[in-house]
Amino acid sequence: MPWVLLTIAGLLEIVWAYYMKLSEGFSRPWPTLATFVAMFASFGLLSLAMKQLPLGTSYMVWTGIGALGAFVVGIALLGESVTPMRLVAAAMLLGGLVLMKLAS
Repeated sequence: MPWVLLTIAGLLEIVWAYYMKLSEGFSRPWPTLATFVAMFASFGLLSLAMKQLPLGTSYMVWTGIGALGAFVVGIALLGESVTPMRLVAAAMLLGGLVLMKLAS
């Protein structure tokens, strides 16, 4: 169960990062509200997962899911560039997450 909570927390990190971008510096009320609701839920689920998972593993997986997800959302929804170097960096992050999970 802690891995499920951690995965959902990571997915919510993607949500709050996306809405933070849409909030335009917290100047738009609805995206700002969505940012804080998703952020609160993400942190809450992360804290629950950390009751049973090691700190380093939990935090690395949580931030990794968020970073990779934000990368994909940025490309898919915000028109950010796709370059070979960015793809290699994302692949390295993914490799680190897989290794961390296998080591746990």
